[in-house]
Amino acid sequence: MERYDVIIAGGGLAGLSLALHLARSPLAERNILILDKDAKKRNDRTWGFWASRPTLFDEIVYREWRQLQVVGEGGAQVIPLGKYRYKMIRGRDFYAFCHRELASYATVHLKQGRVEQIADGADVAHVTVDGQAFAGRWVFDSLPPRFTAVPDAQDFHYLKMHFRGWEIETSAPAFDPQTATFLDFRVPQEREMRFFYILPFAENRALVEYTLFSKCPLRRQEYEQAIDEYVRNTLGIGDYKILSKESGCVPITDQPLPRKMGERVMSIGAKANRLKPSTGYAFMRIQKDSQEIVESLLERGHPFAVPGDPDLYDVLDAVLLDVIQKHGDHIKAAFTAMFQGNPIERVLRFLDEEATPWDNLMLVASLPPQLFVQSLVRVVTRQNLLEIIKS
Repeated sequence: MERYDVIIAGGGLAGLSLALHLARSPLAERNILILDKDAKKRNDRTWGFWASRPTLFDEIVYREWRQLQVVGEGGAQVIPLGKYRYKMIRGRDFYAFCHRELASYATVHLKQGRVEQIADGADVAHVTVDGQAFAGRWVFDSLPPRFTAVPDAQDFHYLKMHFRGWEIETSAPAFDPQTATFLDFRVPQEREMRFFYILPFAENRALVEYTLFSKCPLRRQEYEQAIDEYVRNTLGIGDYKILSKESGCVPITDQPLPRKMGERVMSIGAKANRLKPSTGYAFMRIQKDSQEIVESLLERGHPFAVPGDPDLYDVLDAVLLDVIQKHGDHIKAAFTAMFQGNPIERVLRFLDEEATPWDNLMLVASLPPQLFVQSLVRVVTRQNLLEIIKS
């Protein structure tokens, strides 16, 4: 049986990010095996994120923008980002970059196959792939989470963030290449949170993406019809062609998911709540988590000494999910108020969970109380309010 220091189950964003952080650390001599059922050659998705500092992936950023547009109640706001930049990375560029970088390390191995089982053990864990077993001192599980049963449905929220996007080209200039549309709520909400965002690459080319937070995905034709109507009726673009399409669906929950899955197994990525529940953003959260895992291995000899999420942000995420689940068609009022009532850097620090207590107080105070008070009461009854405030 082949044995490795590290086995990573899943070669997507979380798995490849962790592998790259490990390879670029003093742990580079460790033998690493990455397992994934897919060769990762397609542009299956794009990642948008904001950053004020350099990242490991800046050389493959496809586009970046210095200002964002938010279209909510009362019209559109165009917001300069100050020291931040909103960036986009295409899936195929990310996969190719990681595979190319990791191939330069003789200790890193990739194997294509379906992970059938992960079995914990006292000294090693075993991973079975297409009938073949591998042993790993540490196993990191980034396989998609499955919520087949929700015993805590009264306490937690379970939604899906699903999306479909078209990269389109227009016959005449239709976009401002300097401004990305972060949120555009000019779409029927249907008692759910629904919005578009637009990442313009040129005056006549952009990614137009329809995103929803709800319990069930739509049929493909429903996404397609909504995008076409938005492009034609809302954006006023009559002549365009579709260059490519992308789609996806990820589970969103405020249920705490365990990081330590056994003596030798740790969850990462979506399985470890690394998608921020209230927004679905994950790229920078996963980079931070990967670095913290490396630091834990170096300093403690195991990967589990990573900081937990601050209780305050867990509560605020749960409150927002409660509002989305019960009053999704009114959520645009909250985001409109958030962006109208706060400097953009405060909003982004808040979404990054790096805000000061004053930032948190001012931002929460800017939200419409009629939407949030009942949800706040429901959520805090599960936790000690005093401890939440102290955190």
